[in-house]
Amino acid sequence: MRSIEAELLAKDELYQRVVLERLAQARESVLIATANVKAMLVELNGTFRPVADLFAQLARRGVSVRLLHAELPSRPFRAAFDKHEKLIRDGGRGGARMELKLCPRVHFKAVLVDGAWLYVGSANLTGAGLGAKHANARNFELGLVTEDFDTIDRVSALFESVWTGAECRSCRYFDLCPDPIGSGPAKRRGTRSRGGSTGIVLGRSRRMSLPR
Repeated sequence: MRSIEAELLAKDELYQRVVLERLAQARESVLIATANVKAMLVELNGTFRPVADLFAQLARRGVSVRLLHAELPSRPFRAAFDKHEKLIRDGGRGGARMELKLCPRVHFKAVLVDGAWLYVGSANLTGAGLGAKHANARNFELGLVTEDFDTIDRVSALFESVWTGAECRSCRYFDLCPDPIGSGPAKRRGTRSRGGSTGIVLGRSRRMSLPR
């Protein structure tokens, strides 16, 4: 066991510290892992807007955003996302873009900002989790934030392993996956992965990715 310096957050601290103070202020990159994705609201320029608007704003600033999720995003999120399709596909002025990939086995929740600040906890990318929500309507969530290098490295390694499809090689659910990210075990590799496909098909594909 190794001691690390971390801070425990709960209730609306999650929205304030994780979303407003860190995610919205990212300068280079954001990695998000979540089981569920909904059109949670975020305060932008004095008004509450869908989180897709924040992602678009980050892209315009040249921040790379990667979202790894387990379930198809909610319809309101997809509708808000579609409004920024060209921006997110082509990148902002800094050439950044947003990318989304789906793995049904993802259940860890994490937000890594600029490779140096990490949130890990129970809250999903939803209004009742990390979003702006009335205190009496929030889920009961807990999370830790840290700048511990080893912890960041371990979470980053897991994220990258899933993101690149490396975990598909040994996944026992590969044959049931609607759209694998990578190639599965050789003995069960009956079809070619669509991981190299381009375009956004929100609402149809279980995994969504944009051109690299």
